Amino acid sequence: MSEKRKNRNVRMKHGSLMKEIAGIIIGLIVVTVMLCWLLNTVFLERYYVMNKQNILLSGFTTIDAASAGGTLDDSAFDVTFDNLCANGNITVMIISPDRTIVRSSVNDTQRMLVEFMDIIFGEAQSKVTVLAQADNYVIQRRTDTRLESEYLVLYGTLSNGNLILMRSALESIRESVKISNQFLLYVGILAIAVSTIVSVFVSRRVTNPIVELTNISKHMTQLEFEVRYVPHSGRRNEIDELGTHMNEMSQALERTISELKSANNQLQIDIEKKTQIDKQRREFLSNVSHELKTPLALISGYAEGLKECINDDAESRDFYCEVIMDEADKMNRMVKKLLTLNQLESGNETVTMERFNLTELIQGVLHSVEILLEQNNLTVTECPAEPVYVWADEFMTEEVVTNYLSNAIHYAKEPGSIAIRCRERGDIVRIGVFNTGDPIPEEELDKIWGKFYKVDKARTREYGGSGIGLSIVKAIMEAFHRQCGVENHADGVEFWFELEKGNR
Repeated sequence: MSEKRKNRNVRMKHGSLMKEIAGIIIGLIVVTVMLCWLLNTVFLERYYVMNKQNILLSGFTTIDAASAGGTLDDSAFDVTFDNLCANGNITVMIISPDRTIVRSSVNDTQRMLVEFMDIIFGEAQSKVTVLAQADNYVIQRRTDTRLESEYLVLYGTLSNGNLILMRSALESIRESVKISNQFLLYVGILAIAVSTIVSVFVSRRVTNPIVELTNISKHMTQLEFEVRYVPHSGRRNEIDELGTHMNEMSQALERTISELKSANNQLQIDIEKKTQIDKQRREFLSNVSHELKTPLALISGYAEGLKECINDDAESRDFYCEVIMDEADKMNRMVKKLLTLNQLESGNETVTMERFNLTELIQGVLHSVEILLEQNNLTVTECPAEPVYVWADEFMTEEVVTNYLSNAIHYAKEPGSIAIRCRERGDIVRIGVFNTGDPIPEEELDKIWGKFYKVDKARTREYGGSGIGLSIVKAIMEAFHRQCGVENHADGVEFWFELEKGNR
């Protein structure tokens, strides 16, 4: 699916969700308005009639209490009577048994009296509906056939024997219901219009964060984790919480994928290391076989010559024996170096860190190779005579110095010179062994530390070198966690290594 099509689908989903939310809001408002209008139409008039019935009954109770107390004719009751008639929109007439008007809320008392008599003694009973009845009153719903108007009428007998007529027109109730329904209809239409506008803004406010989360999830599917959700308001809601959790999930996925990639990269490295180790193992076996082949062939050949007595003279036999012993000694030295190197690389060799005088150690090594120096016509420049103390394994340090001096002796051009240099740099002492001669080719500098590697294979064989000495130096310095290296100079080569200064 193309990016354009994906974006169009997101927009379609966005639109449908917004319309759905807006439709739900508008629908709820429309249904609510219609339901209210229907309830008003069906029940509001009944409610008004019931309420008016209660008002008539309440007014009757008030007047009856006044008649029982003898205050019905008092002027003090005028205000109560007027309020009852005005507030309840009620017409009231009270007459004595001899048809004398005691109180009336209308001026046209004679007409009201006629209607009173007609209500009590009239014959149009088919137009009457009794709503409530008690011993001293009756509440009816009556229709005036002449005016086609409906009234609520309460008539009965007061405690003092007077007759009472209370009447309220229902037409005003119907008019109020009609006006109420019209007003509700107008308000409903306005509410629907306003809700339509509000629902659009509300739905956008709700759907925009969801669309943003959708886009974030789309980026996450494409392994793009830099996009983050930012809350749009100060008050956090469930969508903001969801966005926060998606941010956390995105970060967790990014970390997990990064860890997986790192693990995969490490696995590739491990595979490459394994391949390299296998290659080195094959090369090692090949080099060992090659190094042992020559001395074994010489030993075998000369031993066979001795057995067959090719030369019977004592001098020849001594020569044959010396060759055999020399080759056997070379093999023995090589095997010992291999064992030492294996111990160092496997970590089985114990490193004993101690403080000792490096100057004294170098002088001891020089003394042991003094004969070789004289034979090769070499001069040596030593470190200053004052003591230089370092922290290291003394035996292994002696091995490093011995290997460096052996290389220097056999590669220095005759007549040449060797210089042993000690330089102090802060807490570090750098020891360098320099010899005059040809520089090592630049492309060979990183290879000389490998097992059995020889720059000049013919000359190495000539002095009995096996190509393991520098590998042992490298392994020892790694066991010390220190540096070693080689540098070409204009007139020769310098091998160096570093040790920690043993301050007093």
